[in-house]
Amino acid sequence: MSRTWETPGGVHPPENKLQSMTQSIGHLPIPGTLVIPLHQHIGSPETVDVTIGQTVLKGQKLTTAIHSDNLPVHASTSGTVIAIDDHPVAHPSGLNALCVTIASDGKDQWIERTGIADFRRCGPLDLLQIITDAGIAGMGGAGFPAAIKLSPSNDKTVDTLIINATECEPYITADDAAMRGKTQDLIQGIEVVCHILNGPKRVVIGIEDNKPQAIKALRSYVQESSIKIVPFPTKYPSGGEKQLIYILTGREVPSGGLPIDLGMVCLNIGTLIAIKRAIVDGEPLISRITTVTGEACGVNRNYEVLIGTPISHLLTHNEFDENNCSRLIMGGPMMGFSLTSTDVPVVKTTNCILAPSHSEIPVDTPAQACIRCGLCAEACPVSLLPQQLFWYAQAKDQERLEAHNLFDCIECGACSYVCPSNIPLVQHYRSSKGEIRKANIDKIDADNARQRFEFRKLRLEQADKQRQAKREARRLVTEQARAASSTSQPGSSAADIIAAAQQRAITKKASPDQQKAKLERALLAAQSRLQEAEKRLIEATINGSTKQQTICSASVESARQKVDQAQHRLRELTD
Repeated sequence: MSRTWETPGGVHPPENKLQSMTQSIGHLPIPGTLVIPLHQHIGSPETVDVTIGQTVLKGQKLTTAIHSDNLPVHASTSGTVIAIDDHPVAHPSGLNALCVTIASDGKDQWIERTGIADFRRCGPLDLLQIITDAGIAGMGGAGFPAAIKLSPSNDKTVDTLIINATECEPYITADDAAMRGKTQDLIQGIEVVCHILNGPKRVVIGIEDNKPQAIKALRSYVQESSIKIVPFPTKYPSGGEKQLIYILTGREVPSGGLPIDLGMVCLNIGTLIAIKRAIVDGEPLISRITTVTGEACGVNRNYEVLIGTPISHLLTHNEFDENNCSRLIMGGPMMGFSLTSTDVPVVKTTNCILAPSHSEIPVDTPAQACIRCGLCAEACPVSLLPQQLFWYAQAKDQERLEAHNLFDCIECGACSYVCPSNIPLVQHYRSSKGEIRKANIDKIDADNARQRFEFRKLRLEQADKQRQAKREARRLVTEQARAASSTSQPGSSAADIIAAAQQRAITKKASPDQQKAKLERALLAAQSRLQEAEKRLIEATINGSTKQQTICSASVESARQKVDQAQHRLRELTD
């Protein structure tokens, strides 16, 4: 058995996983409408590629990528686009986001799919492009684009591929169900990734020992391969990427660093199955396995759920009792967040819908003053100082927060779980992170504005220096000319002056064609003024205003004189 290392901190909350594993992975009826958010991953948003009223097929792209960190989203079933507008989405902020709403036609008709059975004949870059086009993001965490994660820079090689099969958070069993029911797809996904990474030396599946059936299913497929299964004792949060790497290798990812800095890549079970489907079956990411559990649901089970399925659709088919539900949570009880509406759709990172009863997870009790017990520091798996971070977060001391490595916090919720004062520590940390990110963006904008101002100032100074240099050069030429004329004979100086004046007059004098064009323009303007004056005279006559008639008559006469003068000068020039 391979050696493992124990991470600091951690807690042992009740698992509550058995109730959702009594049945195999289920399938729900296709909902009447699917609401598909256009931005479901870390990175830039995409541009909409469909219009209202357009008919789409299952697997058809709905967006077009415009940046390297973009991922497209796809239609989860066939139907008609009925709306492209803001809609409640799965996010701790509770804000709306741009979504495409599809009315299902019930046919579930696919686009043409082209899989690659022998993927080893394709180069890594071609396979990575397929993964990107399939819209595959990490399905166990923040939703980082999988293709970018599998594309290390030229100066970094991958010697270890780690499969995160931990699923340490209570209630969630989506990965456990996938390892039992889709073992072959998982192994094929691992083989595809190994080919993309040019065959890493070590391939390790890290899994907690509370999943004996999943371990048994995996071992039946990896007996004759180089893939190694490493079980280790159950403890939350062993599923954090950095925590799992330390458990399996004893090596620590540096603060602010990434696993690739150690020559490692870590992927989730759901992500690998999605990669297999994209490469071998030619299917984009349009569904995922999601756990629906909690005492407020009469049925606890894992389902293969279409992306965009409203949460209300899942709850309806699981005998949801709203009166018995204390809150509705997307994710687990430790890292999940409460939902404000059941209209929120399932997204690529939705691994669990938790509907606990009032006895399972009571309504939040008011936070009390910190008693400085130190339990939060003991529970922190990253060895941070949660108490100090809490103080600095309250004081909005961003400099001290960064000095105490706030961004190393994985927001696992272990500190909040053990806090006897019921202080929502993670919420304070999330808020502070957002404020710091915004302050950094504002600082970058301010620096860019300062650089633009300084560049403009430098440009104006250089232009002013150039103008001064030209004036100085003209002054020197003038002085030299004066000196030359003073030493020459008086007669020649006067002649030169007259000749220069005549030359300037000739230069300034316009050609006959130019003079004719100018006179024609003057004639047109005079005629226009005459017409306007005659119009005013007619109006004054109709109105019966004697004074106004006198004024308009004078204007007409003046305009006629100017027309005559312009015509006379034009005839003289023509003759």
